[in-house]
Amino acid sequence: MTLTLLLVLALSVVIGLSLGVLGGGGSILTVPILVYVAGFEAKEAIAASLFVVGVTSAVSVISHARGGRVMWRTGLIFGAAGMAGAFVGGLLGGHIPGQILLVAFAVMMVATSVAMLRGRKKKNDDGAAPVKHELPLGRVLLDGAVVGLITGLVGAGGGFLVVPALALLGGLPMSVAVGTSLVVIAMKSFAGLAGYLTTVQLDWGITLGVTAAAIAGSLAGSKLAGRIPEAVLRKAFGWFVLAMGTFVLIQQAPADLRWFIAAGIAALTAATAGICWFFISSCPLRNRTSGRRSKIPSPA
Repeated sequence: MTLTLLLVLALSVVIGLSLGVLGGGGSILTVPILVYVAGFEAKEAIAASLFVVGVTSAVSVISHARGGRVMWRTGLIFGAAGMAGAFVGGLLGGHIPGQILLVAFAVMMVATSVAMLRGRKKKNDDGAAPVKHELPLGRVLLDGAVVGLITGLVGAGGGFLVVPALALLGGLPMSVAVGTSLVVIAMKSFAGLAGYLTTVQLDWGITLGVTAAAIAGSLAGSKLAGRIPEAVLRKAFGWFVLAMGTFVLIQQAPADLRWFIAAGIAALTAATAGICWFFISSCPLRNRTSGRRSKIPSPA
């Protein structure tokens, strides 16, 4: 067993931890690992990631279901709608240049991270906790189809899209959105894989090894998910996606533009933080100091 293969397998455990704890991030890690460490071509890495994340998610969801963190109706309907979109996306992705797919993959990661860090508007303004309820059928079908198409196209299992769709748009508690997203991810990943296998061949030896290591990590990660506060999960997810999206985007850029893109992303992050600080009352950056400010009497 070579050093490279050992490194790939070790990093694959982190893939499982990400899926188990955050309900996503599997493909965000799998694609870069297979491309930059294992030496896969972009399309082969995308197709392999769909298999790895699909199997790992299916195994990881068992622990979440036992903890009551899965909304089955929402997950199955969302997943069914997403499967159709993912299969079409997989067919289209097989005919699009790999570099374009990876750039699109990275751009969506950065955009999603900003949405996750901002959080929901007027979250718990009345002091009530998020309500655990099934989402309307029409909303689930529409969101599922759109997210599924994107999932199949760029090869992402969809956790970084499904979790925001369930948590930000649907209002589900983060822990429930994480558990439910795993059902959706498994269904859409296999549909997207079916689309890609019409044009892509996989190295099944490495793919199965990565899958086994990821499953081991997911079993450990799923035990931690219900014990981590929602706000901590959301912030960790957002910063994680932002860092990985930035890395992939810079790697795919021409060498003479990489520093320019890095500076642009840093400026965008700073601008987002500024908008959050000055214009969003529930900004997490301001909440850190709210305890100190509360001691100062407010003007009448």
